[in-house]
Amino acid sequence: MSVTNKITRRQLLGAATAITLAPPGDLFAMEENKMRGALMILTTPYDENGAVDYEDLAREVAFCHGAGVQGLVWPQNSSEQRYLSREERIRGFEVLAEANRRTGMALVLGVQADDTEGMLDYAQVAERLQPDGMIAIPPTTANTLADIRNYYAALCEVTARPVFVQTSGGPDIELTIDFLVSLAREFPQCGYIKEEYGQVHQRMLALQEFQPDPIKSIFGATLGRGWLYEMRIGTDGVMTGGAMYADVYASMWKLYQAGDGEALRDCYARLLLIQNLDNLIPGVRLYVMHKRGIFKTTKSRRGEYSFSPQQAAEIDYRFEALRPYLIS
Repeated sequence: MSVTNKITRRQLLGAATAITLAPPGDLFAMEENKMRGALMILTTPYDENGAVDYEDLAREVAFCHGAGVQGLVWPQNSSEQRYLSREERIRGFEVLAEANRRTGMALVLGVQADDTEGMLDYAQVAERLQPDGMIAIPPTTANTLADIRNYYAALCEVTARPVFVQTSGGPDIELTIDFLVSLAREFPQCGYIKEEYGQVHQRMLALQEFQPDPIKSIFGATLGRGWLYEMRIGTDGVMTGGAMYADVYASMWKLYQAGDGEALRDCYARLLLIQNLDNLIPGVRLYVMHKRGIFKTTKSRRGEYSFSPQQAAEIDYRFEALRPYLIS
């Protein structure tokens, strides 16, 4: 028997144990072993001095819980993860694990790093906190698909929990459909895909040919701008940096499940209206976080944001269109 076969068998047993011990309210239905719905990649808040504001990070969790989304993810690129130190990421893991306790939302911790050694450092910390899953962007130091396979194989030695494989954000190497399917067959934890590469919807349809085994869930991203179509072709959810509109994403998922196509189309159109400002007014999403009382500041490590009276008026005007789908 090969070493690979031994590892795979052990992982399968570990995954079965993790499902058996899953707490009530766990997002993945045990009989399907999959996540579905709106998973919000949290925005990282900062105080006036530019330090991570962990109080606001916990407040963001409470807001998302009230909004009714299915899960939380942190930190990814929209969380400014590349601007965070190791200590900040680990402290954030701890704050989120505590803040999310007993909410019923899934918590997916981002453990990516530039290489396998760095990823394992984060993954080992995350595993001790018992999240519902992990996500890892491919390592930027990888030169081949074999390097990427070994990176995820090492992660699956640390955890039996669901692992989202993100298809963009790493090296300029396509994670082909064949590669993703093969990886999920070898390591069942890796059957969760965050699809962002190339002809996204063609790839989603190709991956669906391999559901529910070994591919368990297919998620879109890009602020949910394609989510209406992705719902209608049968994907499993959206994972995106949209916590400021968490209640709107939650509404879309509820309307989809209820089969209310007309209201779903209306909700989606109103969301696109304000998302279209992202390219016109830098920092819109931080403005909305502050406007809604979730964050104390609009600080970012990407740059300084300020808003003229005209810009603020335009954001407020478009935000008001979301009113029917907002929590109070």
